[in-house]
Amino acid sequence: MQQTIINVGSKNKLKIAAVKSAVKHYPSLFSNTVIQGVEVHAPEFGHPKNIEETVSGAIQRAKTAYQNCTYSVGLEGGLLKVPHTHSGYMETGACAIYDGKNMYIGLAPAFEWPLSVTQMIVAGEADASLAFKKLGLTSHNKLGNVEGGIIGLLTNQRMTRESFTEYSITMALIQMEKQEFYAQNLTGIS
Repeated sequence: MQQTIINVGSKNKLKIAAVKSAVKHYPSLFSNTVIQGVEVHAPEFGHPKNIEETVSGAIQRAKTAYQNCTYSVGLEGGLLKVPHTHSGYMETGACAIYDGKNMYIGLAPAFEWPLSVTQMIVAGEADASLAFKKLGLTSHNKLGNVEGGIIGLLTNQRMTRESFTEYSITMALIQMEKQEFYAQNLTGIS
């Protein structure tokens, strides 16, 4: 049986765990799978402040991680403008899965940061982890590496960073699993 190698464009253990959890639900796509984190240098936006930066960051991570593998996965969190919210923004996560030719994109659910956190992110003063620390909401330097992540903190672990991220991966996998529905979409990404 041929081995499927998936490179995740991050060494973050929570992102890698999310990919492992998502792909186990797709035995017809992924068998004999090795999933490994790959350190990538992605363009720094600070914290992506719009959906374009968020999705572009995921794509860049996936393309950069595509080395000696079957698939690569890029995961990026960032803001998107949402009317009728208190801050005007919500946080989401983007997933890009790359097979060397085609890019498959999915998004996670979205939620609103506390207003002061969003203001610091939009002003370029901090990413979410630093904003939470500066505001005295946590003592951790990098909540994205702490079990459950920030979403775990905000939901009292009802949703963790792993499960939040897994949703974006599952949404990207729709097009891979149901290629007969999406064949006209697959034109390749360069």
